[in-house]
Parts: sequence; structure tokens; C-alpha cells
Amino acid sequence: MATIFTKIINGEIPCHKIAENESCFAFLDINPLAIGHTLVVPKAEVDYIFALNDDTLKELTLFAKSIALAVEKAVPCQRIGVAVIGLEVPHTHIHLVPINNVSDINFARPKLKLTNEELAETAAAIRACL
Repeated sequence: MATIFTKIINGEIPCHKIAENESCFAFLDINPLAIGHTLVVPKAEVDYIFALNDDTLKELTLFAKSIALAVEKAVPCQRIGVAVIGLEVPHTHIHLVPINNVSDINFARPKLKLTNEELAETAAAIRACL
């Protein structure tokens, strides 16, 4: 059965898409730690990041870099924190989280409750910085 991320990539579940290419897809997390929290995934449904073939891992990393730089321009922050946890959805994903201190990327913290309009505005601002 397809993961929720595959369903998002295939357009079966709506998202606030940032960008995509042949092998990667980036979209806003709907339960973000911070405004601009973005998920970057390979289109290939592979559970564990280190199970990706080398070419896909390289493409995913370079794609995530371009997205992170756009998020950093669009959202006031000191830098973009990066996390790969991979336990909640069996599909490789990289969290890009705008941070100002290390506690900003603590996944035990309560998530933000943003409106669809706020998410759409954030996604548009990030896309404008690509």
C-alpha cells in the first residue's frame, strides 16, 4: 500500500508543494515545528534513507540543499536545521526546519497550528526564493 507521501506526490492528497523534479518532491509539513518547516522526499518509496541507492541519495541531498536555501531566504531564521528520523512514515524524508536555537528542532515540542491560508502564503514565499 502506498505511503501518505506517495499519495501526496501522486496528487491523491493535497499539499502545499514547494518544488519537484524527476526524482524528488518538497512540500510543507502540515504539523510544523516552525513556519516554513518543509519535508523533502524521494519519489521512490524507500523506507530508510541509507537504503536509497547512491544516485538517489545524492539527488535528494542536493535537492534538499536548494530547498533549504530558499526556506532560509523566505523565513526569518539563523539557519535551517536538518533532521532525518524516519520512524513515523515508512518513506524516506528530510525535515528542513527554520531554527534560531537547538530547541527549535525538538520534535517533542508542540506543533504549530497554521491555517491553510498561512501555509499557502508560506509555500508561495519559499517558491519565490527558488
